[in-house]
Amino acid sequence: MNQLKRWLGIVWIILGPVTIYYLIKTAAEEINKKPVLDTKIQWAVFIIIFIPIAIGMVIFGYYALKGEYDRLPENSKEI
Repeated sequence: MNQLKRWLGIVWIILGPVTIYYLIKTAAEEINKKPVLDTKIQWAVFIIIFIPIAIGMVIFGYYALKGEYDRLPENSKEI
């Protein structure tokens, strides 16, 4: 199970930047289709909100890759 967590850490690290790339690519395409202020504001909000989420995915993947989640606490009192 620990090996699976480490492999999935690599997946999370790769998934963060890839999702940002596709989000910005989609935003540019949608803004080019309909270049009004409403569309620009909508996609700007989407990108601004999702970038910290994607950074969190990369950090989560880094810790999973380094083995920080190999041993989890048995109950919530150990946290």
